[in-house]
Amino acid sequence: MPYLLVGIDTEGDNQWDRASRANQTFESIYALPALHAVFARRKVRPTYLVTHPVVSDARSAEILRALREQGGCEIGAHHHAWETPPFEPDDVSRHTYALALPPERFARQLASLTDAIDAAVGARPTSYRSGRFGFSTSHVSALERAGYLVESSIAPLFYETHKGGPEFVEAPLQPYFLSYDDACRPGTSQLLELPVSAALHRRYPAWLQYRYARAPWNYTTKRILRKLGLARMLWLRPSYSSLEDMKQLARRLAADRVPLLNLLFHSSEAIVGGSPYNRTERELEAFLDRLDRFLAFAVSELGATPVTFAEFRARFLSA
Repeated sequence: MPYLLVGIDTEGDNQWDRASRANQTFESIYALPALHAVFARRKVRPTYLVTHPVVSDARSAEILRALREQGGCEIGAHHHAWETPPFEPDDVSRHTYALALPPERFARQLASLTDAIDAAVGARPTSYRSGRFGFSTSHVSALERAGYLVESSIAPLFYETHKGGPEFVEAPLQPYFLSYDDACRPGTSQLLELPVSAALHRRYPAWLQYRYARAPWNYTTKRILRKLGLARMLWLRPSYSSLEDMKQLARRLAADRVPLLNLLFHSSEAIVGGSPYNRTERELEAFLDRLDRFLAFAVSELGATPVTFAEFRARFLSA
């Protein structure tokens, strides 16, 4: 049976918006106890991956510290290159990918983020996710040196090189220890990659899936293929995946003996107006209902065991 992982990018409100990035608010963090109650009811053990501004806000830090002390969750690190010290003033506007940072600045930002989380919640994080999936294999050594054991920034078939972002087209859905020179191939590091659960809605040969992911005029081509019913992505992301799509993907992963269902969303998606997704009370209610019903399905019907990122690594090593 698979394990159920819920990784929440725990960050300031509406990081998609330039003005919101420049003037941080944390209403979604203040609402985390209500969200956490949804998980507690289903005995789900989320991993809150938190940014530097979040743990630098006294009220947010207090909430996260209380959640950790209650048990039932893990506090990891979420790296935003545009707002983790040291950063350049223009990084906020540029929405900088971490992969664009010089190695020395990445290492300094990572140390700053790690120390800030430790000071705020009383434990050093060992799980990591890069904002905007901006992970690079060049980060592996720095993450190991900083004490990280788990990485979860890679989504199979993900392709954003046309925006200056990463390419994870050929990454597997299975967890694997990262290499030092190819983010999509197993290697000899001690950093365990937990890929975000994402796949095409039909089974196609690998070469055809890769062609789809790297298609020219990327967004337009994929929109056409989706409308024609030929190819569309399924994600365990309750903000823009239907309940049936998430169930379909989860059933397939379980049938293929992929040992994890790795669900992703942002903390700011769990309040009205905190993101581009749930802009009204009705949309938020539908999101929370979708999330709750999927968690119930994964645990009750698929028999998935809820664990945090670090707990999964421990079980993976002992299997």
